[in-house]
Amino acid sequence: MFWYILATIFMIFLGIGIFLKPTLMWNLTERWKSYRADEPSNLYLISTKFGGILIASIGLILTILLLVVK
Repeated sequence: MFWYILATIFMIFLGIGIFLKPTLMWNLTERWKSYRADEPSNLYLISTKFGGILIASIGLILTILLLVVK
């Protein structure tokens, strides 16, 4: 039970962090792959923000399910 709660809280904060700082995510994961790119593309920013919303909402849904089932 403890790990379930910890995982859902982690998912919520990770999703919010990805949504608020997609450029940091690009710097950590994609920047090293290109020697010419100075910043992420608009498509990357939009898709990363969408992924952050999706991760945070899944974490929130799992937290609500924990409260409902219990």
